Amino acid sequence: MAKNMAAVERYVRFAHRDQILYGRVEGDIIVALEGDPFTAPRETGETFPLQGVRLLAPCRPGKAVCVGLNYKNHAAEMKQELPSEPVLFLKPPTSVIGPGEDIIFWPMVGRLDYEAELAVVIGRTCHRVSQEEAGDYIFGYTIANDVTARDLQKKDGQWTRAKSFDTFLPLGPYIVRGVDPTDLPVQAYLNGRLRQDGRTSQLIFPIPYLVSFISQIMTLLPGDVILTGTPEGVGSMEVGDEIEIRIPGLGSLVNRVAAPGHPSRP
Repeated sequence: MAKNMAAVERYVRFAHRDQILYGRVEGDIIVALEGDPFTAPRETGETFPLQGVRLLAPCRPGKAVCVGLNYKNHAAEMKQELPSEPVLFLKPPTSVIGPGEDIIFWPMVGRLDYEAELAVVIGRTCHRVSQEEAGDYIFGYTIANDVTARDLQKKDGQWTRAKSFDTFLPLGPYIVRGVDPTDLPVQAYLNGRLRQDGRTSQLIFPIPYLVSFISQIMTLLPGDVILTGTPEGVGSMEVGDEIEIRIPGLGSLVNRVAAPGHPSRP
């Protein structure tokens, strides 16, 4: 991936009154866009204070392609052998929530885990691309929490049910362009205490390889996301807990755990 990155830009998707819009962040101001940021966006001329809107998940992925066991230490803590190829699974778009929204501890779930991850946001239709071309198809990066029903993952053997519940994919708060993703810290804080602390330089399969590999299998569309894996230190959450995922340069993604029908905030 090229080291000469463009100037850093941040994009958001947000709700203001009865509107849902995309925008480019300039300091404390959001410059509204016509349509999404992936297809030649134009500025509308409207601006909004960043603190005066509700931030949503920064994109609406048609699919989230997730990579399991992509950090050596995480594979070890899960008592799994290192994969020879990326281990892939999908999360549905109905699992996506944004910053500040509740992760629901559903009745079917016995143990609810957090997994801090860097997510790649695709910007162009991507099919059968090479590793050298992969960067041209990446729009930017965001923060993800691959919430998992760990007991169901172990029970089922395959991961679809454990990973797919509504609210099990917090994303945000921004899509950031112009950052170098090759050595970013990836951290999880549970109720303010550091639980995960890895770096993307520890990935078994780096980002260009993942984009190329996945594109040989399925067409990636603008707004789709790739979750690149989680470092060691995954653990459980309970109702009332606050989970924060931090990636310096990308921001902080904070969500609370709530019971069905009992929101954590008014």
